[in-house]
Amino acid sequence: MNGSDNIIINTTAKILNDLCDPQTINNSNDEKWKSTLWSALEENGLTRAWVPEEFNGVGADVADGFEILRIAGQFAIPVPIAETLLAGWLLSETGLNVPDGMLSIAPVNQHDTVMLDENDTLTGTAHQIPFGRDVAQVVVLAEKSGQTFLALVNREDCILQQYDSHASEPRDTIEFNRVSPVQCAETKVTRDHLLRMGAAIRCSEMGGALQHILNIAVQYSKEREAFGRPISKFQAVQHNLAQLAGEAAAAVSAASSAADTINSGDGFNDAGFLEIASAKIRAGEAAGKGAAIGHQVHGAIGYTTEHILHRYTQRLWSWRDDFGGESVWAVALGEFVAANGADQLWPTIAAR
Repeated sequence: MNGSDNIIINTTAKILNDLCDPQTINNSNDEKWKSTLWSALEENGLTRAWVPEEFNGVGADVADGFEILRIAGQFAIPVPIAETLLAGWLLSETGLNVPDGMLSIAPVNQHDTVMLDENDTLTGTAHQIPFGRDVAQVVVLAEKSGQTFLALVNREDCILQQYDSHASEPRDTIEFNRVSPVQCAETKVTRDHLLRMGAAIRCSEMGGALQHILNIAVQYSKEREAFGRPISKFQAVQHNLAQLAGEAAAAVSAASSAADTINSGDGFNDAGFLEIASAKIRAGEAAGKGAAIGHQVHGAIGYTTEHILHRYTQRLWSWRDDFGGESVWAVALGEFVAANGADQLWPTIAAR
């Protein structure tokens, strides 16, 4: 990591420490903090980390963006920095201008398709769009005559149905009823590219969240007493915390491997699929086990709205489903292995 990388990471941590303290947000009676937080992120270029300098971005390495997202996960960040980073990457890869403000992307699962018709208007429905109602614009991957196009649309031009994630964050349905894009161009980015990037992004966030759950669980176990001594002295609790540490480490390692593969330029070939699919499966499993252990250590207090634990565990449950849950990626990984044949399985794994 060079000096520029350190500046990006340190800036992210400082802003989130100052403006995104989970307990402060948890106790807040309104959302005035949200605009202040977003302004700080935007002013420091963190929302445009994956946008090249020629498009008025920071031009940071892909790896730096993933590190920003890992830190964001440590704060259970409640604004669409991940979605805006991904939207900026999609637009700049296609040679389109990247607007200011919060952005989201569509479609985010393998079942939804948006079409670009002969009049260059968008038609289709996309489900589970992150922060759909909170953003002014949405970046849409659309199909037309066997070609893929990237379009930027005003969210107000679309029909939106509000739905919430496990963390009570927007996962809205957006209907494109002959919507005219603000910008539109043919792109080399495919649906597979979008889903792989989205999956890797969520892996980084889950790894960061699990790291913080481990920290607060260890601290709580030292403070909470039972039968005259801290519960951290009990062997069963120690075993659970060791297992939680293992799950957090596995998630961070898997996420780092996926990020490194994308950063090296191999993220969209067969090797990249193996890395990203495996990472999403392993990070999702870690999210389920880690959230359960975190709540077990904290007992009833961890379920209360006053405690910050739920801010992390509920986002873990949501993030593990975004861009395909473990079962979706496991089926795809199984089909990939079967298509390549049994003789290629071990050489493929060993080559990583």
